[in-house]
Amino acid sequence: MKAIACNVKAVINDDVLYKEAASEAFPLYNKSHLISIEMPGRIGDVIVTSYGELTETEFIDPRTAQVAVVDHIKQVCTEVRPALDEELPSAYVEDFRCALDAEILKYVGEAYPKGVCSVYCGNGKDVEGPGFDFELVVVISAARHSPQNFCNGSWRSVWSIEFKDEIQMLELKGKLQVGAHYFEEGNVQLDAKHECKDTTIFQSSEDSAIAISNIIRQHETEYLTSLEASYSNLPDTTFKDLRRKLPVTRTLFPWQNTLQFSLTRDITKELGIGK
Repeated sequence: MKAIACNVKAVINDDVLYKEAASEAFPLYNKSHLISIEMPGRIGDVIVTSYGELTETEFIDPRTAQVAVVDHIKQVCTEVRPALDEELPSAYVEDFRCALDAEILKYVGEAYPKGVCSVYCGNGKDVEGPGFDFELVVVISAARHSPQNFCNGSWRSVWSIEFKDEIQMLELKGKLQVGAHYFEEGNVQLDAKHECKDTTIFQSSEDSAIAISNIIRQHETEYLTSLEASYSNLPDTTFKDLRRKLPVTRTLFPWQNTLQFSLTRDITKELGIGK
């Protein structure tokens, strides 16, 4: 993305116009691609996502309770500050958030070696105890860039978990997105999306975290398996269907005897030339 920015800047050749366009485009790109940025002091990575957005340039990292100031164009963290009390969830909600964060962290470490994750409070961060609903959001992002090998790939998933106290149920809604780009002697891109739902019972913070993590693991594993199966069958299914099995005459073309066809002869006969 940084290389693209330099090329665009050179093409535009107008610093004022470039900064105006970049200030709008880069934040949208960074948030939609869930990019992660290392915070100073190696205290961790912050994910640039709307779920952690406090201001246009400030994003909270719930795990460290730090707020990162992000330069969207350079894609770097310029400074950090401790999160304010009003920017953090209540102790009751934080107990569930922290337990879920620990389980998701273990899962991502196993499934996505270079992945990052975070758990945010989507709604109800001021809930002080049982009797009220609240929502947690799990964000998982993994990317592998290998331009020297002409390929890039990314995984993004967002899971919304609604804790419904009255019916003692948890409702999960997941949005998964896989992107891949191969550009060696060609240009092939993949942009696959998938949505899924599930439910489980409302339990203690630790038990709920384990149940949620297992559900996420199950759905994401099944989706990846289905992708692998469908694309391994591409040569025998989809690619063959792209070609017409028979010409419009519904008969195979006699390649062994092409002399029976003559465009000149057919035109002459059709137009009555030479009669």
